[in-house]
Amino acid sequence: MDLFEFTRQGILKNGAPLASRVRPTTIDEVVGQDPLLGKDKLLYRSIKADRISSLIFYGPPGTGKT
Repeated sequence: MDLFEFTRQGILKNGAPLASRVRPTTIDEVVGQDPLLGKDKLLYRSIKADRISSLIFYGPPGTGKT
């Protein structure tokens, strides 16, 4: 690693949009979605088994369906 590579990594990490910096990286970091991601729920089991098919999420704008 050189000085410039270290600087680029810092800029990418600290200059990233807030949404990118606070985005959950694991299922366990997702809060408030127990009806969907509870331990025995279908979506949780599908994600853990790496067997997700197409999904359609619906709801009002701004509720995190993406």
